[in-house]
Amino acid sequence: MQKQKTLASEFSLKGKGLHTGLNVNVTFNPAPENYGYKIRRIDLKEQPVIDALAENVTNTQRGTVLTKNEVQCSTVEHALAALYAWEIDNCLIDIDAPEMPIFDGSALLVSQNIERVGVIEQNAAKDYYIVRHKIEVKDEQTGSSLIILPDDKFSINVLIEFDSPVLSNQYASLTDLSDFHADIAASRTFVFVREIEMLLQNNLIKGGDLDNAIVIYDSKIEQSEMDSIADSLNLPHVNVRELGYVNEKPLVFPNEPARHKLIDVIGDIALIGKPIKGHIIATRPGHKINNVLARMIRKDIKINDVQPPIYKAGQPPAMDINRIRELLPHRYPFLLIDKIIEIGGDYIVGIKNVTVNEPCFQGHFPQEPVMPGVLLVESMAQTGGLLVLNSVDEPERYSTYFMKIDGVKFRHKVVPGDTLIFRIQMLTPIRRGISTMKGYVFVGEKVVCEAEFMAQIIKNK
Repeated sequence: MQKQKTLASEFSLKGKGLHTGLNVNVTFNPAPENYGYKIRRIDLKEQPVIDALAENVTNTQRGTVLTKNEVQCSTVEHALAALYAWEIDNCLIDIDAPEMPIFDGSALLVSQNIERVGVIEQNAAKDYYIVRHKIEVKDEQTGSSLIILPDDKFSINVLIEFDSPVLSNQYASLTDLSDFHADIAASRTFVFVREIEMLLQNNLIKGGDLDNAIVIYDSKIEQSEMDSIADSLNLPHVNVRELGYVNEKPLVFPNEPARHKLIDVIGDIALIGKPIKGHIIATRPGHKINNVLARMIRKDIKINDVQPPIYKAGQPPAMDINRIRELLPHRYPFLLIDKIIEIGGDYIVGIKNVTVNEPCFQGHFPQEPVMPGVLLVESMAQTGGLLVLNSVDEPERYSTYFMKIDGVKFRHKVVPGDTLIFRIQMLTPIRRGISTMKGYVFVGEKVVCEAEFMAQIIKNK
């Protein structure tokens, strides 16, 4: 079981905002379990907090802008990409301006400081968003598309394409998040000289310079126009005669622009609020379409507040029926768990295969066999009992007795041929022999039943 992570200690950085040009101070703080990413505007009186979630994105023009109750923070994607790549689940970011600093245009400085202060594990289990089928979003006008496919970890491929003699097609990939710091983080944002005047007219890139962006000269313009652009940005004049990259600093990687787009995708997808197990294929990505995919996933998360565990029929059990019989006192016809496939410190996953030979179907109902709801609850209770007993020494000497059952919901009927997957999670640590748990029953990807339990562990006489 993988645990949630946060920073081992805080760290502070200074820089200017790419679009506002403001001098900005930002501090990255450790945060408690299940906190997620949040941004606190400490320059404002009430110090309002913005949840870093896809539904709070209000603008995607040359950066991702988060807004809540008219309070905003822009250009958040690079910092969030670094946090996500270091597998940090919980972080509070304090900032004294409406924009994250751009630093050198990459995620490197944030990534370096995460490496410096370190990352610590927390007690709560990671809550992954597991991709179970292909999800695709497209923008027919731009030709942009994002596809996310099932995978057992996070990985990403990015293809960029521009109508440019300097930067046409490039490809970048990340197959393991542990490679982000060395292979991706230093990739800087980029801009075409031909775009700069339009961006300035839209009140953007006031803080842009040759130290925080790759500047691409791919279309001949008069030197006087180049000088005018430099004057608008309060930068020295640069004489450029040949098409190419204006910066004196060489590219960090031959495909640095594609790698930077990969940073942008990760930062925008981090706004779903959970780590992902899935493979992303991004073609001509941009902040707008990145947010479309993130919002789609957020909608799925809200509809399905818990995802079903992954069950592979041939996987070896964590507890087989013989071990279950050693721990539980139940016997035929009331032993309702076939095996346990996964067990962690505060959760357990069990399986029951429902057949037409179940005794209950003789009377419930002969013409339309439906598993009684009370047996679904009992099955969850037995699974939860195994979770509780797994936490004590000499579990064979104890039994669990349920004291209370709340919030029971039956969503779909269960019939012969169904395979039930039970996932039981402790809501609080065991105190004085009493535990509270939340249980779900799945058939495939559907939740068919859920309930909360309170149980007491009692030593057998």
